[in-house]
Amino acid sequence: MVDLKHRMESEWHDGKPIYRQLRDRVVHMILDGLLNEGDPLPSVRNVATEFRVNPLTVLKGYQELVDEQLVETKRGLGMFVKDGARKLLLQGEREKFLNEQWPRIAATIERLGLTQKELDTAAHRAATASKKAKEKS
Repeated sequence: MVDLKHRMESEWHDGKPIYRQLRDRVVHMILDGLLNEGDPLPSVRNVATEFRVNPLTVLKGYQELVDEQLVETKRGLGMFVKDGARKLLLQGEREKFLNEQWPRIAATIERLGLTQKELDTAAHRAATASKKAKEKS
């Protein structure tokens, strides 16, 4: 079973409800391959205890994942990542990125006059740092 405490930030941010932050963290774990299709989610009770939040808050975050068809409840066993969840998430997250974040990023690139070479160098540097960070964990 996934150790949520070591895979998730323990700090909550004021800008978004905790249940939504919890939902987003589980989504990132699925996208990053830390939770795979068929894997169980940590129990509501365990998450509530580890992060000192109300179990109803955890349940609400998990329910969003169920509503989005990313997670399924298996009676008496708990909640599990559904088959096809990662593919569904990638599709939605890519669309969201291209429609919401990319226009701002593209505008910043243009405003700063960054060249393709500078962007390639920065992308390579970021990929190398990310790879090193994954190797350490």
